[in-house]
Parts: sequence; structure tokens; C-alpha cells
Amino acid sequence: MLEKYRITKRMTFTTRMIFAFVIVILISTLFTSFSFYIVSNATVKRNVRDASIQIAKQGADSLSFILNAGSDVSDMIYIDPRIRHVLSNSPTSGTDLLEWRSNEDEMKSFLNNAVYSSSFVSIVYVLKDSATGWGSGTFSRIKLSRYDVENQPWTAKARKLEGGLVWDGIQADQLSSAGDTTQMVLPIGRAIKDYVSNETIGYILVNLNGRKVIDTIEEMKLGETGSFLVVDGEGRIMIAADTDQIGKPVDNPELLSHITEDPYVEFEFRQGDIPYYGVKQALSNGWMLVGTVPVHEITDKLGALHRNILFSFGAFTLLGIGMGLIIANRVTRPIKQLTRQMKRVQKGDLTVQTDVRTSDEFGLLSHQFNKMITDINRLMEQVTEEQKRKQEAELRAVIHRINPHFLFNTLGTIRWLIKYGQSERAYEGISALTRLLEANMGRKGNFVTIAEELDIIEKYLVILEMRYNKRFKLTVRKDDDAAELPVPRMLIQPLVENAIFHGIVPKNTDGEIEIEVRQEGEATVITVADDGLGILPHKSELTKSVEEAVRGGVTGIGLQHVYESVRLYFDRASEVALHRREEGGTLAKIVLYPQKNAAAGKVSDNVAGNDC
Repeated sequence: MLEKYRITKRMTFTTRMIFAFVIVILISTLFTSFSFYIVSNATVKRNVRDASIQIAKQGADSLSFILNAGSDVSDMIYIDPRIRHVLSNSPTSGTDLLEWRSNEDEMKSFLNNAVYSSSFVSIVYVLKDSATGWGSGTFSRIKLSRYDVENQPWTAKARKLEGGLVWDGIQADQLSSAGDTTQMVLPIGRAIKDYVSNETIGYILVNLNGRKVIDTIEEMKLGETGSFLVVDGEGRIMIAADTDQIGKPVDNPELLSHITEDPYVEFEFRQGDIPYYGVKQALSNGWMLVGTVPVHEITDKLGALHRNILFSFGAFTLLGIGMGLIIANRVTRPIKQLTRQMKRVQKGDLTVQTDVRTSDEFGLLSHQFNKMITDINRLMEQVTEEQKRKQEAELRAVIHRINPHFLFNTLGTIRWLIKYGQSERAYEGISALTRLLEANMGRKGNFVTIAEELDIIEKYLVILEMRYNKRFKLTVRKDDDAAELPVPRMLIQPLVENAIFHGIVPKNTDGEIEIEVRQEGEATVITVADDGLGILPHKSELTKSVEEAVRGGVTGIGLQHVYESVRLYFDRASEVALHRREEGGTLAKIVLYPQKNAAAGKVSDNVAGNDC
């Protein structure tokens, strides 16, 4: 019997015909495509590298222009004789005091005009000590009094440079009166010396607009994830889109070596297991603009070339196969019979059996097809059961996604309370969280009774009141018998959280939530009502059909979990619905009917069953 379906070692006519046409067509195609690929690959890589260098040069020119604008303003102030006169003299009499105040007004006007002269300069200061100083715009003398001018790191460098420029990385402006939230600036400092005594009589601090500098960095792109930053001669990061990096040294030793020691503008290095391509350009103040990008991103442009070559290869392959099939059409007639039978299977008829009785490949294919249909019928029941288990696993996964999200928000709230000294409220929050976790850990399985769910919700509301700094009045009315119905975990809690987050919190007022559990014949009815904003117009599809909204992906994970739980564990007559209340707010309604088949025992089994 096995000999009847065994494929002979001889090559069949169909195979020989198709093979001949494919070989003839593809020999020339492969040679041409390979040659074209080699040349094009080198050309594209060269063009990409040239473009990367050009981007770096343009970025360096833009940044140098901004830095030069700051140094020009510093030079303008440095050489002005009025500045030196005011810094060199202090009022000793009434007449001197009048002159001092007049000079001070001129100083303010001069510094404001200096700022207006350049769109890149944010604010300018002329400082003598912690008690004497002038500034443009929002300069704060109160902050100056707390600013130890002589002992600042930049002033120490400025004194050593004797009038030379001191450049520092992007940082917050410490002398602006814009409250605790100050703008980001790139400072340029220098010392002013008396021409006669050669002593330091004051300091100039020109703050460039840090946001514009960062925007310039962010506008430069290398590939999809590549980025630029600016480092000083020692490899310390001075400008970067990620401000947390500023002031830190470059952490990759190989990259640092290329920046500080390598004379070439292009280089390659590795970050972990990923190879990177880099370019660099010097700035006008001696800093270095450095751009890095994973190597695979700058070569992605070769993808289109690869696809075109593969498409051509595939097209000619199909042409050869097609020509072979046309000539061998009569030989392949049995396959048409198999195709017709397969279409019947596609339409759902799993009783199909083929009757090709040849000893070639088609006879073997017919035999395997019949065996496949038999196996499919045998596995249908197994697939149905596995699908059921998969749905249950998905519901458990949803619960495990919701719980960390809630815990993250709660701990975040407690962290901020502790940070701002509200220790009593933080203690209350930790206590509420402890009680809630204790209530959850004391229960096993995927199911709880409605009464247990309501108990968890009451504890959960304490945490939500702390999180949103609002009072949420909870009213619960329940039939004791109905409240003992086992339900999947977190069946009601997402509805309560939606009522608060989407309904009450946007009103910025306290709110009320009413939960009712009652028995109506065989059905258990659960309603959750709130006095919030109600369902907004752009969410009106929720009031039409929660089922359609879930399938359309317009619901959150909480409402999706509620709908899927009801659909999986209760009779098909059960439903989840949302309604607008005439008096304002939203009414969520769950109607639960027990399953009427053998699977109905599944709920009660889960209540006493597996650990979560």
C-alpha cells in the first residue's frame, strides 16, 4: 500500500519543465541583479555619509552663529566705558548717590538694549558682588543677595582667564525673578578688570536662550533615532536634547576617544552590541558638535534597492514557473480536482474526501489531504476547549495589567505627599493601600462574591479620594441573596473608577456614587450611577451598544474587561449597558443570567479553585 503513494526517484515531467524555464530565465537575471546591487550599494552608502557630514556642518554653523551672538553681546558690554565707570565707583555722598542712581538707570537701559540687539540672548547681568549688580528683564536682587558671586565656579575661571570668555552648559537661570521655575539658558561669563589697577571690578554674564539652542539640536536628524549633542574639550556634555545628560561626561570610552583624540570627522564605535556611526564638527568656541546613529538606520535606504532586486528576481521566477505550468497543464489536471475539494473545505464542509488514485505526487497529496481532513475533525473539539482557556487567560492578564497601573498611581500620589511634607495624608494613604491589599490577598481564585467586591470598592474609594483630593460619597443598596453571587474579580470596580475619572473628577467637585444589587427573576442586576458630567458627545456610541464599542476599540481596558467577563462566564442573554441619567451623570448596568449548560458549574468551581 505504501508503494502506491511513494514518489519515485525520477524527476517528473512537470518538475523538469518548470526547472528548465526557471534556470534559463534566472541565470541572466541573477548576474545582472548582483552586479547592479554591488554598484548601487556603494553609491547609496557614499551619498548617505556625505549627507550626514553636511547635516553636521550645517548644524555646527547654526550653533556657532548663536554662540557668536552671545560673545558679541559680551564684547559690547566689556568695552563700554560707562560699565567700567559704574563698577569702579561707589556713592560716598549725597551728590555721588544721585549720580549712582542715574548711572544705575542707564545700566538697566543699556543692558535691556543689549538683549534686544540679539534674538538669541535671553538676559544679561553685570555683577559686582552679592549686594551690587544689574540685569535686564526679570533680574532679581533678592536672588542676587543669595548668590555668592565671588565663589561661583564660573567667576573663579573668569578671574584666571583675565577677560576671556567662560562657557558653561545649559542650566536654569539662577538670577531671574520668574519664581522657582526658571528658564533654561546657556551662560557666557567673563571678568572685567580695571585698566589701571588690573584688579577684577565685576563680571559679565550673558545668558543665551537655552530653548532655542536645544531646538536647534533637535532639528538635526540622523536616521530615525540618531541624535546630536555638544561636548567640551574634555568630553563633558554641554548641550543635549535630554537635559539630564548636561554636565556629565560621555559614558562610552570608545566614543569619548573618537571625540577628543580622533582627528577625523567620521568614525564608528559600538554601544553594547550595536554598531554606531558618528560625525563631528568643531564650533566657534572650541566645543564639538557630535552626532551618532545606529549603522543600520543610515543603510535602511538600501532597503528599497533590495526590495526592487528581490521583486525582479521573484517576477522572473514566476514567469518561468508560469510558462512551465502552461506547457504541463495536462499533466497537472489532478491538482484541479484537489483545488475544488479544498474550496469546499474553505466553505466549512469537512466531510470532503478526494479520490485521486495515481502513484505520483498528486496521489500522495490526495492521501495527505484526506488524512488532514480527518485530523481537523478530530482536533476541532480540542481547539474549542483551548480557545476557552485562552479567553480566561486573557481576562487574568487584564486584571494583572490593571492592578500594577493602580498601584503605580497610588504610590506616585503617596510619593508626592511625602515630598511636600504632607506626612499625615501619606500615612492615611499607606494605611488605605494596606487594607486594600490585605483584602485582595485574602481571596483565592479568579472569582469573588459581589459582597466581597463591594467591600474592596469601599476601601479603594479611600485611595481615590486621596489621589484626587475629593470626597466621593458611596451609597450601596443590595439584596443579600443576590450579593452572594460569584462574579469575576474587578467586575464592578472598573465602572466605579470610570464614574470617578470620566464623570466626577472633570467637574472638579465632590461626587456621589450609588451601587444597587438586586434580583429580578433569574437575573442579577447591578447598577452603578454617578452625578458626574455624563457621557460626552464624542463617546455617544457607548450608549448605543457597549458590544460594538468594545469591538471597535473605542473603550478603555476596564470596560473591555467587564464586557469580556460577562460574555465568557454568563449566559448570552446577559448584557452590559451605559445610559445618560436625566438628572445628570451616567448609569452603568450589568444584567447577569446564569449559564444553562454543563459549563455553568465553571463559575462555582473558580470561586473555590485556583490561586490567581
